[in-house]
Amino acid sequence: MSTVEEPLYPIALLIDELKNDDIQLRLNSIRRLSTIARALGEERTRKELIPFLSENNDDDDEVLLAMAEELGVFIPYVGGVEHARVLLAPLETLCTVEETCVRDKAVKSLCRIGSQMKENDLVDWFVPLVKRLAAGEWFTARVSACGLFHIAYPSAPEMLKTELRSIYSQLCQDDMPMVRRSAASNLGKFAATVENAHLKAEIMQIFNNLTQDDQDSVRLLAVEGFAALGKLLEPQDCVAHIIPVIVNFSQDKSWRVRYMVANQLYELCEAVGPQPTRTDLVPAYVRLLRDNEAEVRIAAAGKVTKFSQILSPELANHHILPCVKELSSDSSQHVRSALASVIMGMAPVLGKDATIEQLLPISLSLLKDEFPDVRLNIISKLDQVNQVVGIDLLSQSLLPAIVELAEDRHWRVRLAIIEYIPLLASQLGVGFFDDKLGTLCMQWLQDKVYSIRDAAANNLIRLAEEFGRDWAMEHIIPQVLEMANSPHYLYRMTILRSISILAPVMGSEIACSKLLPVVVNASKDRVANIKFNVAKVLQSLVPIVDKSVAEKTIYPCLVELSEDSDVDVRYFANQGLQSINHATMSC
Repeated sequence: MSTVEEPLYPIALLIDELKNDDIQLRLNSIRRLSTIARALGEERTRKELIPFLSENNDDDDEVLLAMAEELGVFIPYVGGVEHARVLLAPLETLCTVEETCVRDKAVKSLCRIGSQMKENDLVDWFVPLVKRLAAGEWFTARVSACGLFHIAYPSAPEMLKTELRSIYSQLCQDDMPMVRRSAASNLGKFAATVENAHLKAEIMQIFNNLTQDDQDSVRLLAVEGFAALGKLLEPQDCVAHIIPVIVNFSQDKSWRVRYMVANQLYELCEAVGPQPTRTDLVPAYVRLLRDNEAEVRIAAAGKVTKFSQILSPELANHHILPCVKELSSDSSQHVRSALASVIMGMAPVLGKDATIEQLLPISLSLLKDEFPDVRLNIISKLDQVNQVVGIDLLSQSLLPAIVELAEDRHWRVRLAIIEYIPLLASQLGVGFFDDKLGTLCMQWLQDKVYSIRDAAANNLIRLAEEFGRDWAMEHIIPQVLEMANSPHYLYRMTILRSISILAPVMGSEIACSKLLPVVVNASKDRVANIKFNVAKVLQSLVPIVDKSVAEKTIYPCLVELSEDSDVDVRYFANQGLQSINHATMSC
């Protein structure tokens, strides 16, 4: 008997914890509902557990949120899709609670369940649930109902469909702004399920009503849906119904609505095609680029390249470039930063001549901007201009500014330049690189900021791979070894890091003849941090050098370090000795 009771006892405990006064115990139990359901079996879950959950919904929000999430994946535990309807009742109740996150999770779970239910069950159970919520006395139920129409509508018979469209229309005119907001944000999903005949007649009327709402929070959510609606309509209908609304919205009294238009306009351009974009939407976009509010200009500036790609080079040159020039000296650094992150992408659209005459001067002014984020965004996209104008012209116009930025007072700007150097090196070629940028790469190894020194060390391996071992032997190794005697111990540590990075690329011969002696010499350094880094570098050199070198040179050095007075030095030295012993044994 005890063998039967043992596995059941924890289940009984979990069920008891569902009613416990301690919220944490109730929460733990709710999160293990699937375990309880498996123990009870499908029938008892349907007849006992689900009704219990439906009745016990007056709980803490955290418990209700966990319950709403668990019930969304509960279909297998109630007997499959044939019995999915039993899950609707507790979730319907959760759709009416005051806490927004609980309602949202309940709606999401209902959508998941509804998408798996059979058509007749949707008509018999899901549609009535939507209608009850939509007619709810408390606004929370009506808010939740708006998110369920796109699941209920496709399976409904014609008469019910007409009723559902009518109910949705009423929700869009509800007295409570929260309901209208929910209806506006879910309109796109609902419209995607509605037949074309009703789309133009009824859904567009609903959309027009929402765009004229006196609450800007409702109007801006209507803006979110216009791109989705535009893709559902034929291009000519989109031009007739959507574009006039958007042109008005681009001049809306609320900056939040204009901001949303600036964010969404590009998607509508894709839906209506190039011709209506050129005639109707370009003036609206130019207006947004020159908006009074910085937030609107930021959103519009961030789309400048995508918008230009839809236009012909002539139109982009005539309408967009003048605005870009204005924005490059905008009073808001965030506008300039948004512009800098995308402006280089305009080069392929404008072509070589316009890029040289118009875009490069703007880019140069942004490269010299007083705020580091603006400079960073330009640096990271230089390769897009290079593809259009070529490296010779780029180096003549922008390289002096890049060299200047390499010594920028903000370390993140210097870091961005370092990360761009390998790409620039491959484009400039070895001769040009040696003349202009080679010295900089070595200077960064002695920067005051660790991240710069570390990135500069990592840069060396990428340059060695790009230009070859012989070039590295001539231009990198001698300068690295010269810095090994730097009076500052942090710089000496950077050199050790550089050696450990370069050794695998340079090969065994150079590692033994040039690099290893420097490391061994550093083992006698007076700074403990240097010595334990020597131990780590020696350990990394073991697989690269010959076995005889490891035994005759590296091993004695590590033995000496293992007897050091500093505990960290001894630790890393012993690790190095273990790796040599392991390598010897494996041979």
